[in-house]
Amino acid sequence: MFDTKTYEDKMNSALVHFEDDLKKVRTGRAHPDMLDGVSVEVYGTRMPLNQVANITIPEPQLLQVNPFDPSNIAAISKAIRDDQARGFNPSDDGRVIRVPIPALTEERRREMVKQLGEKVENCRIAMRQVRQDAFKDAKRRKEAKELSENDVARIEKEVDKLMGDFQAKIDEIYKAKEKEVMTV
Repeated sequence: MFDTKTYEDKMNSALVHFEDDLKKVRTGRAHPDMLDGVSVEVYGTRMPLNQVANITIPEPQLLQVNPFDPSNIAAISKAIRDDQARGFNPSDDGRVIRVPIPALTEERRREMVKQLGEKVENCRIAMRQVRQDAFKDAKRRKEAKELSENDVARIEKEVDKLMGDFQAKIDEIYKAKEKEVMTV
């Protein structure tokens, strides 16, 4: 028998990846995930920031980075500053690093919505690929006489329904994030 659960799991993982991508999109409010992907050169190796420091949010417009080892402050500050895509300018007082989150301009907000659209499209492409894999697998099994023509039609209908459900979830998440980005 053909199990669509594996394809549903693949679609779900694509959706989770999409949600994680959206967390990295800056909305003008501080969030610890804004510094995900920043790696710091400490002790002779590159390490993710969350392994060398604790990130907190004392105010809505400020991230505070507390290094586990105060001797790494300069390296952490440099790593955050050097990541040009984020556009942060950290300052430190010898104990903690403060990263102010600048307010977004209208132009920057529109640009971010455009980036969100690209992320949505990438997620949809991943979903369509999973659907195509399911269809190919069903057809291969039909040719091997494991499934009948009716089974293949039922499977395609089931996968298309799954696809529709996931597309609706993507749209819902996108609309919420777009609203969040455009809210001043």
